Amino acid sequence: MNTKLSQKQVGQRITLLRKAKGLSQEELAKNVSISRPSLAQIELGNRGVDILEMQNLSLVLGFSLDEFMSEDFTIQRGVETKEEKKSKKKEERISVPTLQVYKFKNVLLYILERCAGKPNVGETVLYKLLYFSDFNYYELYEEHLTGAQYRRLPYGPVPQKLDDIIGQMIEKHQLQKVKTTYHGLTQTRYLPLEKADLTQFKASEKEVIDRVIEQMSDWSAAAISNYSHKDMPWLASKEGEAINYELVFYREAPFSVRNYGEEMDAL
Repeated sequence: MNTKLSQKQVGQRITLLRKAKGLSQEELAKNVSISRPSLAQIELGNRGVDILEMQNLSLVLGFSLDEFMSEDFTIQRGVETKEEKKSKKKEERISVPTLQVYKFKNVLLYILERCAGKPNVGETVLYKLLYFSDFNYYELYEEHLTGAQYRRLPYGPVPQKLDDIIGQMIEKHQLQKVKTTYHGLTQTRYLPLEKADLTQFKASEKEVIDRVIEQMSDWSAAAISNYSHKDMPWLASKEGEAINYELVFYREAPFSVRNYGEEMDAL
C-alpha cells in the first residue's frame, strides 16, 4: 500500500468502483456481507473499513489493494462486455431522473384531491409533500416516482419546472390558483378541477404517496419546512443546486423509510 488514505477518500473510491461495476449499494453490501447502512456510511466517509472487508471489496469490485491505495488511482475503463454495458445503462437509468410530466401532473392532482380542503396546504406544504413522495419512493424501491428534479432553496426543496407545469394545468382547466389568508398571511393555493388518473400509479407508488399525506399533510408550512431542512438530501446539497436522489441512502431515523433492520438480519 503506497499511501495513507482518509476515510473519505476510501469511500469515494469504493463508490466509483461500485458504480463502474453497475452495482447498487444493496447488491454490493450483500456480496461483501455487510449491511446496507454500513456501506452507505463507508461511502460517505463516516466509517472505516477493516482488512477483511477491504479484501472482500477487492474481490467483488475487482481491484488490487496496492492499486486502490496508490496516489495515482484511476478507474480502468478497458474493453467492456455487453453485460457490463447493460449494467451501466441500467445504473444510469436509475440514478439520473427524467421528468415524467404526465405522471407528475397526476401525482400533483392526487395530492390536491386528498389535501386541497386543508387550510394549511398552500404552496410550501404542497412542494414538501411532492418532495417526500418522490424521495421516499426512491429510497424504498431505487426507482423514480415522477423523475422530478428538486433544487435546494432557502425554504426547502422545490421541484424544478413546477411553475411551467402548473401554468399548463391552469390553461387546460385542470387546476385553479387562488389566494387565501391563513393565520394572517397571504397564501397561494391550488384546487384540482379534475381527478387524477390512478391507472398511472403502481400500488407501491400510491402507498408511498398515501403514507406521506397521512404523516405530513396536517403540518404547518413552518413545521414541514423545518423537517425537510433536517433530511440528509437537503442537508448534503449546496444552496441552489439540484438534490441528488442517491443521498436518501444516507438517511437516519426518523427520515429513513426503509427497514434496514430486516436487511441486516438477512445477511
